[in-house]
Amino acid sequence: TLGTQTDYRDGEAQTDPYSPEYVVPSGSVPELLTLATLTWGRGLPAGLLEVEMIERAREKRAWEATLPAMDNASHIAERRKMMEDMERKEWAFREQEIEKLQEVRLEVFKKLLQRREENQKELDAKRLDDHWQNHQKAKEEKIKKIQHDCALMLRKLIAKRKNVMGKLERRDIIKEYTDFASQTYAPLSRIGYFPDNNSERYVVKNFYLNTFAGLCELEASLPDSVTQVEIKAPKPKYTTTKTGFIKRSARLEVELAQVHQ
Repeated sequence: TLGTQTDYRDGEAQTDPYSPEYVVPSGSVPELLTLATLTWGRGLPAGLLEVEMIERAREKRAWEATLPAMDNASHIAERRKMMEDMERKEWAFREQEIEKLQEVRLEVFKKLLQRREENQKELDAKRLDDHWQNHQKAKEEKIKKIQHDCALMLRKLIAKRKNVMGKLERRDIIKEYTDFASQTYAPLSRIGYFPDNNSERYVVKNFYLNTFAGLCELEASLPDSVTQVEIKAPKPKYTTTKTGFIKRSARLEVELAQVHQ
């Protein structure tokens, strides 16, 4: 009632069919021997072409049986005429086969050419796309640079238009303190102001932390509990009860110590 399935099918493990030895009796020509040239994978199992070949061989054997004997001149001439007609038919059939093969090859060549053209078109399209992308990146970078230069020139022109006549203007203190982008809140280094030079003025200077006398005074003001540490000895753990029994926690600690060892 149970079945198993291997990793391979029976067809994958199957070898070529076995062809045993045979003996042909004298005086007999079996039709099966006409297919001795066909092997497994090369004509077998038989398809439409092999069936047509077998039918033509049968027709040719039937035609050979109808040939007249070569006993007189008239029979020889008739036999030659029949053989010439058969040879013409065979050449015509062979020409048809050649034409079919040429048509098949032509179709294969057409498909190969079409595939090559498609691959070439895809490659050309990819190259054009990459080229277009590179041009687009260069265009965007150039546009950004132009916009940056334009904004810079506009700011310069606006600054020049504030005082076209070159007159002296009085300082507007209220306007400077209401505008958080003015020189009062955000001075520029290009006009001679360097904010890192006076960075030490914001450092907190404490007498009790920066001088030895201040540290001594700070230490004297602290209580004794800060400077003198009081150490309390731990109380020993009692492993036995008042009645003399060992506690369960003590037994567990001994077992854990043995397991750890």
